[in-house]
Amino acid sequence: MKSLHTITVLVFFSVLAISGCIRYSLTGVSIPSDVRTIYIPFFPDNSTSGLAFLSDDLNEALINRFVNQSRLRLTSNSDQADALLDGVVVNYRNEPFSVAGDQQATLNRVDITVRASFKYRTEERAEWDKTFNGVAEFDPNEDPIDGERNAVLEAMGRIAQNMFNDALGSW
Repeated sequence: MKSLHTITVLVFFSVLAISGCIRYSLTGVSIPSDVRTIYIPFFPDNSTSGLAFLSDDLNEALINRFVNQSRLRLTSNSDQADALLDGVVVNYRNEPFSVAGDQQATLNRVDITVRASFKYRTEERAEWDKTFNGVAEFDPNEDPIDGERNAVLEAMGRIAQNMFNDALGSW
């Protein structure tokens, strides 16, 4: 019994000794131990949406997700960042999604596409470089302006969550 205890203690200390070389996970987030900061520059809106707030909403959603749901700190300088999340809004659509019998839209769908990449500073290649979509519906007959705005916020939240999961998710 004593030798089993000794082996357990040795395994425990061995794991502690090499823990600096591996990723650790806390609530589904997996971040290399030497990564402490992230740089998230302004994502420009190349979608020709005409919505002045689109880029701001995405950047706010990304910063909230990466800073509030991980131990990463935001930095304003890419040269000082351990990780970099960069991208651009490439498409925005607001189209009828559901039409009633009188040919009037009962639901509109906001569909936003963002091209982004995620890279650790110590790596030459990006972890990923891909496209993310977020969609949300709203009733244009109730409040078309606030409805669209809320749908944009919901779609951007989904995009930010998917980027977060792809960058730091351990599943």
